Amino acid sequence: MGLYAMFGALPLGLFARLPGNARQRAGMLLSVLPVGWALVTLGTTLAVSTWAAAGGMVVIGFAVAFCTACGPRVSGVAPALQLFYVLPCFPPYAPQTLVSRLIGLTIGVVLISCAERWMWPEAPAPAYRVALADAMSALGHYAATVAAHLSTGARADASMSRCRESAHRAVEAARLSRVAATERPIAPTVHDLALGHARTAARYVNGQLDRLYAVDGSPRPEAAALLRVGAPRLHSAAATLRGSPPQAPAPEALDATPEPGPTHTPPGSPGALRQDAVARATAAGAELALLASRIAAGGRQAAAQADSPLWYVTMSPLALCFRRLAAHAHRRSVHLHNALRIGLALGCARALVGLLALSHGFWVLFAVLSLMRTSAADTRAELRPAFVGTAAGAVAMGLVLHGVGDVPLVYAFALPVAMLCGFGAGPLIGPAWEQAAFTIAFVLIFTQLSVPDWHLSEQRLVDVLLGGAIGAVASLLAWPRGSHGTLCDAVADFLTAGGDGCRSVIAVLGGRTAPADPLHPVRRAMLRAEASYAQNQAEKARPHAGDELIERALTCGYHITVGGELLLMRYQHPHRATLPPATAEALARLAEEAAARARYAAADLRSAAGRQSEAAAPAAFIRPDPPHRPTACAGELAPDAEAWLAGVLQDLARTLDVTDRRQPRRKARY
Repeated sequence: MGLYAMFGALPLGLFARLPGNARQRAGMLLSVLPVGWALVTLGTTLAVSTWAAAGGMVVIGFAVAFCTACGPRVSGVAPALQLFYVLPCFPPYAPQTLVSRLIGLTIGVVLISCAERWMWPEAPAPAYRVALADAMSALGHYAATVAAHLSTGARADASMSRCRESAHRAVEAARLSRVAATERPIAPTVHDLALGHARTAARYVNGQLDRLYAVDGSPRPEAAALLRVGAPRLHSAAATLRGSPPQAPAPEALDATPEPGPTHTPPGSPGALRQDAVARATAAGAELALLASRIAAGGRQAAAQADSPLWYVTMSPLALCFRRLAAHAHRRSVHLHNALRIGLALGCARALVGLLALSHGFWVLFAVLSLMRTSAADTRAELRPAFVGTAAGAVAMGLVLHGVGDVPLVYAFALPVAMLCGFGAGPLIGPAWEQAAFTIAFVLIFTQLSVPDWHLSEQRLVDVLLGGAIGAVASLLAWPRGSHGTLCDAVADFLTAGGDGCRSVIAVLGGRTAPADPLHPVRRAMLRAEASYAQNQAEKARPHAGDELIERALTCGYHITVGGELLLMRYQHPHRATLPPATAEALARLAEEAAARARYAAADLRSAAGRQSEAAAPAAFIRPDPPHRPTACAGELAPDAEAWLAGVLQDLARTLDVTDRRQPRRKARY
């Protein structure tokens, strides 16, 4: 009971990094208990044989690691959950002690939860909602400034440039990689999904405002009026995220963007019609950001109609989790890669411990968990300080055991002091000190459970060497480059799916047969690309040369996704007039061009990752402003769709420009 109380509290206290305040973190720790009971029961049962325990380790190791795709609440306690199975799956096989083990685990988890709640609780990290609210507010000022610019037709001045730079900095600060890992809204919950939707809508609005900012020419009062409608919505979204009471918008809010003038756009130049279309998209994006912000603030009654992209509002939490896991059950998913790597490494380690009959095999698996990283380079960087620290701790404890002998009371009093000094100073001094602290703490624990012997230090050193070697081999054989190659492939898949989504959206708007949700594959590809990018940013030994290319490609994918969603919300209704056949055909050709450019950019991304994948460039690179493009028919649908596709082509051109700077020899291909 004492052993399981110790190892119920120790992993959660050392490894759990959870979001929220002290009360929320303590509640999350208590919620681990039912899963911990199941894992201890399973480990106790499968300890009957080495191969049963190793097979269970593969399954449990994979399942727990794969479920980290469900957000920081799961990933924060995942190492502890792994250890809840690891400890009982070793001999002795003693199912009669199961009740005592469960009681000990309960005591340990309850104690660490109480410590988390009342003993010098750590202050929560800054909430992501604050950074997103600042971005919304800055975008509101940016929209108002651009509206003034369009109403007069004046050139951009220094004050407008400062406003634009301020908005860009705020949007950059709201990127997931710029906030604490525990506060990133990446869980499959309505709150986090709504925050993610508000974030992508803000990035889309920022891109559209940049397109309007670059306009020089005659005044456009219609576009200026639309931006004056969008700016207050962005400020309202910022106020909602900062804690103002959410207000439920009317169900038709997203489709009721106030627009001046008659229903049909008056005749004008293609450039002027496109500016009005971009302004309409900006106002609709601001409305989407406001609605998502209200849902994130607790306004679930703000559920949109069936064709809204806010599909998650009416789904159950369990269905959202299954949907997230299904999206990551893909060969491009870093969560799947990590889960397979961890499950197989732990299973092999458990089998090897049984075959070698190591007396403290638990330490081998603990070393695998604590030292193995997502790339071979990062794992190799962890091994040297780990071995040095373990050797130092083993030598120190060997001398202590030889001098003190069999006096358990001494070790009982020394344990909390050693843990306080070792684990308290570890983050400040470095990983070698932390491994020395682990060695000293583990030896002090087991000296109270068996007869003290200096050979304990020797066994600890051997076990860490063996566990580190297994982790290094697993990292070397399974995706040794970590997330870099997967990131390029995942973002390339995102671009390819986005190009296909352009064709599907235009097919829906043109009245042709298309999937019920044409952007569903795009969202799933976006999820995998974002997960790969987050892991890549966390890896220490990673190439930085392609960061700009990846960020450009992600931005292009976001614009495709949000722009397509806004078009479907506004025009995918039975009462909407259909496009004339000639216009539908012209838009379809433009969508095909966007899909071809997306495949070409995706091929460049894969070649940047060392993949032998090439896509032939289309015959001619068509600029975004050719005179033959559809611009003024079927009301506002045609110019809006054309402006969206033109913006997609501009984003793809910027992505290819980055590739050209990195690979000048390929410029002649188009």
